[in-house]
Amino acid sequence: MVLPLRNRKADTHGQDGSPPLRYGATWGEGAARAADARQALRALLSHAPRTGRTAVSADLAVDAELAASELVTNAVRHAPGPCGMTLKLSSDELTITVWDSSTDKPAAKKADPRRIGGHGLHLVHTVSDRVVVALRETGKRITAHLSLTPNQSTTGLGGTALPG
Repeated sequence: MVLPLRNRKADTHGQDGSPPLRYGATWGEGAARAADARQALRALLSHAPRTGRTAVSADLAVDAELAASELVTNAVRHAPGPCGMTLKLSSDELTITVWDSSTDKPAAKKADPRRIGGHGLHLVHTVSDRVVVALRETGKRITAHLSLTPNQSTTGLGGTALPG
């Protein structure tokens, strides 16, 4: 099931008072693909300027695609059953939420160039301003928050300087 791009009344508005632009998708077991998540994100971001919003920077778009792709990949690999994704774009923030049926709390592993795999959640933390994990009785939700405000985000891989 896919919820179309649209403006909806929301509990939170951006700094400019406009309602966020939202997108949602739910996939049955084994049906989710990272490519679908990236395509949905690109559609949302390309639709945003047509609603009067400022276009998202190319660097932030790359970071957001990476976060969406990694979160959906983790849901497919580590949780049986259905999963879903919600994207929310306000005037000041993009949030990417992926839910799945596993009640195991994920942990970001320290980067290790010798290890194959296991870097996804670390990458999500790297490109996001904040990552929130919410455990539920039937699974979990992981939300990556990416700020649209210039110079607030000091993380990222899409060209933004990393501290250090």
